Amino acid sequence: MARAKSRKALLVVLGALGAIPVASGLTAILGGPERAPGGAPATPSVDSEYRFVNTFWTAAGLVLWWSIRRPDQRSTTTRLVLATAAAGGVPRLISARRTGAPHPVFRAATVLELLVLPVVLVWHAVVVRGEGQAPKKPRTPSTTRSTSASVSDGNRGSDSSCS
Repeated sequence: MARAKSRKALLVVLGALGAIPVASGLTAILGGPERAPGGAPATPSVDSEYRFVNTFWTAAGLVLWWSIRRPDQRSTTTRLVLATAAAGGVPRLISARRTGAPHPVFRAATVLELLVLPVVLVWHAVVVRGEGQAPKKPRTPSTTRSTSASVSDGNRGSDSSCS
Protein backbone atom coordinates (compact mmCIF):
# COMPACT_ATOMS: atom_id res chain seq x y z
CA MET A 1 0.00 0.00 0.00
CA ALA A 2 2.76 2.45 0.94
CA ARG A 3 4.66 1.46 -2.20
CA ALA A 4 1.63 2.28 -4.37
CA LYS A 5 1.21 5.67 -2.68
CA SER A 6 4.89 6.48 -3.13
CA ARG A 7 4.69 5.51 -6.82
CA LYS A 8 1.59 7.64 -7.39
CA ALA A 9 3.14 10.63 -5.57
CA LEU A 10 6.34 10.24 -7.60
CA LEU A 11 4.42 10.23 -10.88
CA VAL A 12 2.53 13.39 -9.84
CA VAL A 13 5.83 15.11 -8.94
CA LEU A 14 7.40 14.01 -12.23
CA GLY A 15 4.37 15.29 -14.14
CA ALA A 16 4.66 18.66 -12.40
CA LEU A 17 8.41 18.75 -13.02
CA GLY A 18 7.72 18.08 -16.71
CA ALA A 19 5.33 21.02 -16.84
CA ILE A 20 8.08 23.46 -15.83
CA PRO A 21 10.26 23.05 -18.96
CA VAL A 22 7.25 22.76 -21.26
CA ALA A 23 5.69 26.02 -20.02
CA SER A 24 8.90 28.00 -19.60
CA GLY A 25 10.42 26.63 -22.80
CA LEU A 26 7.43 27.53 -24.94
CA THR A 27 7.27 30.97 -23.32
CA ALA A 28 10.96 31.48 -24.10
CA ILE A 29 10.61 30.28 -27.70
CA LEU A 30 7.64 32.54 -28.37
CA GLY A 31 8.64 35.53 -26.25
CA GLY A 32 12.41 35.60 -26.55
CA PRO A 33 14.92 36.75 -23.93
CA GLU A 34 13.01 39.95 -23.12
CA ARG A 35 10.10 37.83 -21.76
CA ALA A 36 12.36 35.96 -19.32
CA PRO A 37 12.15 37.04 -15.66
CA GLY A 38 14.59 39.95 -15.44
CA GLY A 39 15.07 39.71 -19.21
CA ALA A 40 15.88 42.41 -21.72
CA PRO A 41 16.22 42.72 -25.48
CA ALA A 42 19.25 40.83 -26.76
CA THR A 43 21.42 40.85 -29.85
CA PRO A 44 20.04 38.80 -32.74
CA SER A 45 22.62 36.06 -32.11
CA VAL A 46 21.76 35.76 -28.40
CA ASP A 47 18.02 35.84 -29.20
CA SER A 48 18.47 33.08 -31.79
CA GLU A 49 20.52 30.91 -29.44
CA TYR A 50 18.10 31.50 -26.55
CA ARG A 51 15.10 30.36 -28.56
CA PHE A 52 17.02 27.41 -30.02
CA VAL A 53 18.20 26.12 -26.63
CA ASN A 54 14.68 26.40 -25.24
CA THR A 55 13.53 23.95 -27.90
CA PHE A 56 15.60 21.33 -26.07
CA TRP A 57 14.29 22.50 -22.69
CA THR A 58 10.71 22.10 -23.95
CA ALA A 59 11.57 18.68 -25.37
CA ALA A 60 13.00 17.62 -21.99
CA GLY A 61 9.61 18.24 -20.39
CA LEU A 62 7.77 16.39 -23.14
CA VAL A 63 10.16 13.44 -22.89
CA LEU A 64 9.67 13.37 -19.11
CA TRP A 65 5.89 13.25 -19.61
CA TRP A 66 6.33 10.49 -22.18
CA SER A 67 8.57 8.49 -19.85
CA ILE A 68 6.11 8.50 -16.94
CA ARG A 69 3.40 6.88 -19.04
CA ARG A 70 5.36 3.62 -18.71
CA PRO A 71 7.63 4.31 -15.74
CA ASP A 72 9.00 0.78 -15.43
CA GLN A 73 10.06 0.43 -19.06
CA ARG A 74 11.26 4.03 -19.43
CA SER A 75 13.03 4.52 -16.11
CA THR A 76 16.40 5.12 -17.74
CA THR A 77 14.92 7.91 -19.85
CA THR A 78 13.32 9.49 -16.78
CA ARG A 79 16.60 9.42 -14.87
CA LEU A 80 18.55 10.79 -17.84
CA VAL A 81 16.22 13.78 -18.18
CA LEU A 82 16.29 14.44 -14.42
CA ALA A 83 20.07 14.09 -14.22
CA THR A 84 20.59 16.40 -17.20
CA ALA A 85 18.35 19.04 -15.63
CA ALA A 86 20.15 18.62 -12.31
CA ALA A 87 23.49 19.08 -14.03
CA GLY A 88 22.13 22.33 -15.49
CA GLY A 89 22.42 23.86 -12.04
CA VAL A 90 26.21 23.87 -12.35
CA PRO A 91 26.36 26.29 -15.32
CA ARG A 92 23.89 28.50 -13.43
CA LEU A 93 26.36 28.66 -10.55
CA ILE A 94 29.17 29.51 -12.98
CA SER A 95 27.03 32.28 -14.48
CA ALA A 96 26.15 33.70 -11.06
CA ARG A 97 29.81 33.71 -10.07
CA ARG A 98 30.90 35.46 -13.27
CA THR A 99 28.06 37.89 -13.89
CA GLY A 100 26.20 38.22 -10.58
CA ALA A 101 23.03 36.82 -9.05
CA PRO A 102 20.17 36.28 -11.50
CA HIS A 103 16.48 37.03 -11.03
CA PRO A 104 14.94 35.19 -8.01
CA VAL A 105 13.11 32.81 -10.38
CA PHE A 106 16.45 31.54 -11.65
CA ARG A 107 17.87 31.33 -8.13
CA ALA A 108 14.92 29.11 -7.25
CA ALA A 109 15.58 27.06 -10.40
CA THR A 110 19.17 26.55 -9.26
CA VAL A 111 18.00 25.24 -5.89
CA LEU A 112 15.52 22.94 -7.63
CA GLU A 113 18.20 21.62 -9.96
CA LEU A 114 20.96 21.13 -7.42
CA LEU A 115 18.98 20.01 -4.36
CA VAL A 116 15.50 18.80 -5.28
CA LEU A 117 16.19 16.88 -8.49
CA PRO A 118 18.88 14.67 -6.91
CA VAL A 119 16.38 13.72 -4.20
CA VAL A 120 13.76 12.93 -6.87
CA LEU A 121 16.36 10.82 -8.71
CA VAL A 122 16.98 8.73 -5.59
CA TRP A 123 13.24 8.46 -4.92
CA HIS A 124 12.67 7.32 -8.50
CA ALA A 125 15.38 4.66 -8.22
CA VAL A 126 13.89 3.35 -4.97
CA VAL A 127 10.36 3.17 -6.38
CA VAL A 128 11.42 1.50 -9.65
CA ARG A 129 13.74 -0.93 -7.86
CA GLY A 130 10.95 -1.81 -5.43
CA GLU A 131 8.54 -2.53 -8.28
CA GLY A 132 10.99 -4.85 -9.94
CA GLN A 133 10.82 -7.15 -6.95
CA ALA A 134 7.94 -9.56 -7.27
CA PRO A 135 6.35 -10.59 -4.01
CA LYS A 136 7.65 -13.96 -2.90
CA LYS A 137 5.22 -16.83 -3.05
CA PRO A 138 4.88 -18.68 0.21
CA ARG A 139 6.05 -22.28 -0.05
CA THR A 140 3.27 -24.74 0.53
CA PRO A 141 3.75 -28.39 1.42
CA SER A 142 2.39 -29.46 -1.99
CA THR A 143 4.99 -27.44 -3.94
CA THR A 144 7.76 -28.63 -1.66
CA ARG A 145 6.65 -32.26 -1.98
CA SER A 146 6.34 -32.17 -5.77
CA THR A 147 9.80 -30.66 -6.12
CA SER A 148 11.41 -33.24 -3.89
CA ALA A 149 9.43 -36.03 -5.56
CA SER A 150 10.72 -35.08 -8.99
CA VAL A 151 14.29 -34.84 -7.71
CA SER A 152 14.03 -38.27 -6.05
CA ASP A 153 12.53 -39.68 -9.26
CA GLY A 154 15.59 -38.50 -11.20
CA ASN A 155 13.72 -35.69 -13.07
CA ARG A 156 16.00 -32.88 -12.01
CA GLY A 157 15.00 -29.61 -13.61
CA SER A 158 12.52 -31.14 -16.02
CA ASP A 159 8.80 -30.55 -16.02
CA SER A 160 7.21 -33.97 -15.59
CA SER A 161 4.00 -32.77 -17.23
CA CYS A 162 5.86 -32.25 -20.51
CA SER A 163 7.54 -35.66 -20.70
